[in-house]
Amino acid sequence: MSAPAPLAGLRVVELGQVLAGPFVGAILADLGAEVVKVEKPGGDDSRGMGPAFRRGDSLTFHEMNRGKASVVLDLRKPGGRARLHELLAPADILVHNLRPGAAEALGIGPAETLARHPRLIYCAISAFGRKGPLALRPGYEPLLQAFAGLCMVSGEEGAPPQRIGASVVDYGTAMWTVIGALSALRRREATGRGGVVDTSLFETALVCTGQRLTSWLNEGRLLPRTATGHPNMVPYQAFQAADAPLMVCCGNDRLFVAFAAVLGRPDWAEDARFATNRRRLENREALLGEIAAVLATRSRAAWLERLERAGVPCGPINTIPEVAREPQTEAVGLLLPVPGEDYRLLGLPVSFDGERPAIRAAAPALPGAAPDRAAGMGGTKT
Repeated sequence: MSAPAPLAGLRVVELGQVLAGPFVGAILADLGAEVVKVEKPGGDDSRGMGPAFRRGDSLTFHEMNRGKASVVLDLRKPGGRARLHELLAPADILVHNLRPGAAEALGIGPAETLARHPRLIYCAISAFGRKGPLALRPGYEPLLQAFAGLCMVSGEEGAPPQRIGASVVDYGTAMWTVIGALSALRRREATGRGGVVDTSLFETALVCTGQRLTSWLNEGRLLPRTATGHPNMVPYQAFQAADAPLMVCCGNDRLFVAFAAVLGRPDWAEDARFATNRRRLENREALLGEIAAVLATRSRAAWLERLERAGVPCGPINTIPEVAREPQTEAVGLLLPVPGEDYRLLGLPVSFDGERPAIRAAAPALPGAAPDRAAGMGGTKT
């Protein structure tokens, strides 16, 4: 970036494993913070999660750990803990997603750590939250999607439970942790003291259930599973054209009128069953059947051209290769080069004064590893 990076001068120590904790460090590193990743002997488990991509490490590891330095510490040993405290002395933020209870067992829980480093922002990511009967239970993305009900949100009514394919809980928890850390730093400016930021996969997953949970709690209403559709708006889902699927989103009655006109069925807007969104919800299946029959008569491109011209929000359902080829994908500039490497990674979906934060360096090699794995910002082993 031509201007100073937003978090330049910020020092972060990350004891992260796999995804949520490391993604916090990756976000902060992209924003300009100096991030030191503390790895256990043998390294972050994600180094081996998937085929070797570069220098023996998985692509997942490279994605989640770009821009960091690395140090290997055995925190079970006094020397390892002493070295950790040396790193924390000048640090602003500590991030960890250690197994619940592990930090306390090692003597680096929030109380002990803040007693030695009172200005530190101590960020602890857990699976189920810091209190409650499951506070000490570990967990991974699919387990939390299942436990929080997200697997019963995706898919069709009556179908088996279905995991959301993207790691929305891990990514979301990382983002909430960054929000919490930066908020705590702002508070430190006023108080001079650090504090503890707690986040968990379970809490993030609960937030992701959104109106599914609040509708049940407040209205006693269990919203149906609607595959690509929406429980509160119709039509607002995917349809099959003659050759390929497309997505149509009529977010209000005005858009439905325009949609019906494009399909040659302006009478739908006058039909008492379909005239308002609430009536369309009551008669969902009847309307969707009629829409599907009309859309199946023309190609996707033909429908998209007509719908776009009428101002109806719509789009193709792209495959991943199609997304990669989309001109809009290239235009937004989210795929960024990694300095000194021959590959690109997804950057942060935020820009400052029109500039997106760059990826500053490749992920670090495991300190002490064979020479063919040596690269990145380097590190030490203790």
